[in-house]
Amino acid sequence: MASEHRIETPQHQMWGGRFALGPSEALHALNRSLPVDHRLWPQDVAASKAWVHALGRVGVLTPAEEAALLEGLDRVAERLADGAAVGAPDEDIHTLVERLLYEEVGSTAGKLHTGRSRNDQVATDLRLWTLGATDQLDVDLTQLGSTLVARARDGMDDLLPGYTHGQRAQPVRWAYVLLAHAWPLVRDRQRLADARRRTAELPLGSGALAGSGFPVDRVLLKEALGFRALSPNALDVTGDRDFVAEVLFALALVGTHLSRLAAELQTYTSAEFGFVKLSDAFSTGSSLMPQKRNPDVLELARAKSARLLGDLVALLATLKGIPAGYSKDLQEDKALLFDAFDTVALVLPAVTGAVASLTVDRDRMRGALDASLRATDLADLLVEAGVPFRESHGFVGRLVLEAERAGVPLDRVPPAAAAAIHPALGAAVAQLGTWEDSIEGRATPGGSARHSVEQQLEELRKAFTLGGAG
Repeated sequence: MASEHRIETPQHQMWGGRFALGPSEALHALNRSLPVDHRLWPQDVAASKAWVHALGRVGVLTPAEEAALLEGLDRVAERLADGAAVGAPDEDIHTLVERLLYEEVGSTAGKLHTGRSRNDQVATDLRLWTLGATDQLDVDLTQLGSTLVARARDGMDDLLPGYTHGQRAQPVRWAYVLLAHAWPLVRDRQRLADARRRTAELPLGSGALAGSGFPVDRVLLKEALGFRALSPNALDVTGDRDFVAEVLFALALVGTHLSRLAAELQTYTSAEFGFVKLSDAFSTGSSLMPQKRNPDVLELARAKSARLLGDLVALLATLKGIPAGYSKDLQEDKALLFDAFDTVALVLPAVTGAVASLTVDRDRMRGALDASLRATDLADLLVEAGVPFRESHGFVGRLVLEAERAGVPLDRVPPAAAAAIHPALGAAVAQLGTWEDSIEGRATPGGSARHSVEQQLEELRKAFTLGGAG
């Protein structure tokens, strides 16, 4: 039989007058969120101080009470900074802050919660925390983006096969490959900036669901706490976690982009490719095989993306059945949001360091270029000779088959055999230039030609400045 032990005299809680008994130990353990939400204490103190000012403005607090509460909250902040939350028995961070405030200023602390609910309190705290965390993430994304751009500048003249379907396709620049992983980070920053704008709507002053019972100046609160706008509906905002879902989606996509970068680099670090080599500082060894250099940093980056996706799916599944207003289901939001930010905060610096310190084997890259990668060039030359592209595609395909049968590179098929497929093929093969010529032939905006890559480098240099998310 389940235990019926109850907590008869909780040290401090924000409710309970209509209950004859305290909650059971089992319920208290389930209900208690302090081990997760303790990190919100700076936001809870800041929002409480703003609320004290607002209560003072409408006469709920005397000037002396306002001063006492503000000074008390400062002392509470000092205690929390010194670790007062560690091992504390309180239900959540809001209860802990209030209990400590009682210890600092006595019964005046009981006036702090006037006209305020934990519903608008926690929504405000979490939005404040998310704004700060998003700003830090933007810094970390900028660092990785800038690192990719710097390495791309160094790799302008390093040529290698570009791949689709995991197969060699056309020659490209190493710089171009790196920039293909930098552009998604620009979009990540834009998504986060957009999510940040909607996060910066102030819930404080909404009460439990219907607004505050006291005419507090919400515009004053907005300005004091640095929010962009006021929430338009109290019932909506107290139960709204769209901003958490939006940010989790952005984080999951960041993780996906890191995973794709890691997957490509891991392929290129293999002995079979040998295009790049991770530094010792970002490699690990085998417990059995002394020769091994394991790219654990890349493998973990891939795996962590799954964790981020899980956080997003867990939140969406939690939200989908909740009616308007606050339900305790929403207590789960913080664990998911904190986990996602913590995960990205681990992965981003590691991937950035790995990219910054890897070495490139230019000879291995160029050595992987095969004449078959010139097939499209040949088809284009036939088009210039007047052959419709669909026909030229077929002729070059037959030339590829002939090269495979003869066991020679595509550009070494005997002229007579090429002419037998189409009279213009022999001349087209003779017109093939260098690998650089092939790449320079794709000079459209966004292409792999030097001028296009230089333009991208300049655009990305501007994009990866703080405030350059656009």
